[in-house]
This record gives sequence, C-alpha cells and structure tokens, in this order.
Amino acid sequence: MEFVNLYTRQHENSIYELESKGIITNKKLYVQLHMADIAPFFLERYDYFVKMAERFVPRNNISEYPIWCSVSKKNCLKPIDKEVVYAIRVPKDEVIYFDGGRWDLVLNNQYIPKDAADAEDFDRLLKSYGLSHTFDIFDRKYTGAFDDVKKRIWDSWQRIFEITDRSEFVVQANLWCIKKEWVKHIIRPGEDFFKIVEDMEETWAK
Repeated sequence: MEFVNLYTRQHENSIYELESKGIITNKKLYVQLHMADIAPFFLERYDYFVKMAERFVPRNNISEYPIWCSVSKKNCLKPIDKEVVYAIRVPKDEVIYFDGGRWDLVLNNQYIPKDAADAEDFDRLLKSYGLSHTFDIFDRKYTGAFDDVKKRIWDSWQRIFEITDRSEFVVQANLWCIKKEWVKHIIRPGEDFFKIVEDMEETWAK
C-alpha cells in the first residue's frame, strides 16, 4: 500500500475526539461555527463538493464534510492559538486531490473552462444574455433565469479534480476523516514545526 504525508490545522478540541473515538471528522456544525454569518453560502458549496468528491473516494457514514489538508510541510498552515497541526501518514487511496485555485472559482460562482476556446465560448454565452459576470448569478433574484448558464457553471466545477498545475501551492488534499493510527505528530503553538516533522519526507511530486 502506498502512503503519502499530509498536514492539516484543526481546532485543539479535535484532540479530544481523536483520543476518545480514535478518529477526527468534520461536521456541518463546525463549519457553521467557523464561518458564522457567511456559513449558509459556504455550506451550499461544501454540499456540492461532497457530492463530487465521494465519486472518487466513498464517504464513510460518520463524516459530513471532508477535512482540508496541505500536501507539503512548507505550504501548510502552521499552529496558532487554540489550533494545532496534525502531520499524518495516509494511505494514498484515501486522499482526494483537487486544485485549490479552481476551488476559489467555485466559491466565486465562476465557470471553470476546459481550455481557452471553451472560455471564449462561455463568454459568448454570457454576452448573449447581456451578462458581464456570474458573481451573483445564483442569487434569489435570478431564480428561474439563466438556467442553461447555471447548469454549465455547475457542471464545470467537476474540473477542480483535474490536476494540471502540480505546484504544492495549488494542489490541496481532502480526507473524509483522520484515523489515530495515521497521526505521526501533533504540533502545538510555539513548538518548532519543522524540527518536529523533519522525519517526514515530501511525498507530493510535481
């Protein structure tokens, strides 16, 4: 079995879940607490991400949302107050890789083109409706309008899983859970992150 090294920053309370249940999961409540007023928008996008992601790695019956991870120790979020970093060694077939830049397009209601020609074709479609952008196209005021444009945007979001830029600063990884046996280190605020994880090789290849 092939393993890869990943890094993820989580609230310090996740340690209690790990110790008591032997697993860390991500729940809708956690997203609601973290995102506060903008949670409804993010939850809609996360729900769609879940539908897409579980086509690649089946979701277990206890995880509501995936756990975001970095593929490189150099680029991962470091420990801060009340948050720790898990350095984990994970079976590769448990990992869902995706393009973080394209995920930003999803969060901004943007179309993800296949190529330059496809981008131009989509721009022509927008212009045919007199549209200059799609930032607010899913707002309630457009309910029942531009349905073909919306469908094309939704369908394009599947391309976040097509890795064309293999930079460690672009590629991100998702897991449905973190199992206790995967955890190599838990790094807390104030600790020497790079010293602690020096035994973990970089497994993401450009």
